[in-house]
Amino acid sequence: MRLESTVFLVAFCSFTAYYIYEPIPEEIEERWKLMLTNSFFRSLSHLADFSELLGLKDYMGVMYFITLLEKIAPVSDEHVMVSEQKFDGVEVVLYEPRHSGDDASLRRSVIYLHGGGWCLGSSRMSPYDLLARKLVTELDAVVLSVEYRLAPPYHFPVPYEDVYRVVKHFLQKGVLDQYHVDPGRIVVSGDSAGGNLAAAVSQQLRNEPGQEIQLKAQALIYPVLQALDLKTPSYQQNQDMPILPRTLMVRFWSEYFTSDKTFFKAMLANSHNSPESLSLLKFVNWTTYLPETYHRKYNYSAPTVVQKAETDQSLSLADPRASPLLVPDMALRSLPKAYVVTCEYDVLRDDGIMYVTRLRAAGVEVMHEHYDTGFHGAMMFTVWPTDFQIGQHLTENYVKWLKENV
Repeated sequence: MRLESTVFLVAFCSFTAYYIYEPIPEEIEERWKLMLTNSFFRSLSHLADFSELLGLKDYMGVMYFITLLEKIAPVSDEHVMVSEQKFDGVEVVLYEPRHSGDDASLRRSVIYLHGGGWCLGSSRMSPYDLLARKLVTELDAVVLSVEYRLAPPYHFPVPYEDVYRVVKHFLQKGVLDQYHVDPGRIVVSGDSAGGNLAAAVSQQLRNEPGQEIQLKAQALIYPVLQALDLKTPSYQQNQDMPILPRTLMVRFWSEYFTSDKTFFKAMLANSHNSPESLSLLKFVNWTTYLPETYHRKYNYSAPTVVQKAETDQSLSLADPRASPLLVPDMALRSLPKAYVVTCEYDVLRDDGIMYVTRLRAAGVEVMHEHYDTGFHGAMMFTVWPTDFQIGQHLTENYVKWLKENV
């Protein structure tokens, strides 16, 4: 019996080690913690695939467990007043300083948009709540965290429109006066899909007729910015990296646009472009906008353009509200200054770097921070047991930039 127990234990440990271990680059700090963290994500993803295959629950419905696991009820404390409201019908969580050196003074404001591939995430998750409180206390800022509706129940452009409505509502003189916000010190920010929404809102707001109050800055944390070429060098280099493998990012894009699984398969093969997006491929040509150091062994191959009838998806692909990287140079020139974070081990690395290149060429002031040991989602890993040193590092640099530039 003892021998059988020993054999079982060895087999179990071997299987566990095999399942947890991943060939994560040596440069990444706290590699084993990342392996353990990602084993949970992979397990949930396998369960989601199985559930969808059996017709029990769709993939994103199962993956939403990640959101529920970290969801909290934001409450006020001795430093921060928290209220849950609706701005133009959209749910928001508002964080305000409870005390200030001069209560009559006007404050900065950060409009924050959470990540999660437009399908997951919530402003009420503990990492976002923690970040909002840090911004309030360290910047004496009013933080507006937006609970936009998610795909797949609500496809593009609904999440974008929710965010835009909130920003438009907030940027009214009467509303800003109510919260003691300086109209000249407002930034829109977000991570991942939230960075996508922040970039899109920054662009569209500049084109809004009669919009008197404008954003001072945009802060984009490893943003996703284009859906036309899903085989850039970073997509290829990091296709199996935690926390966002290529398959999952492609699935996020697909679900953002449609629940049609054939579109997901086409995006996986990078054969999803239509004649409507053909003229825009020049804006995502990484041989033009990506510094040569990132080209490495990869050769450029233009995404396949499929001749087919016009669909909602083909129009969405070409819409800059979904892919902010697709706007012409002229549209970039009037944008507010930008802070852009990219991580080496992230499929979205090249999206951010190409946007930095184009913004600078258009004359926009840009601060680009690239983390050679960073991975996607790092800034949200700040809560035990998934607290990473790099997450703290990214957060401190982010807050420092806001303090100096907003």
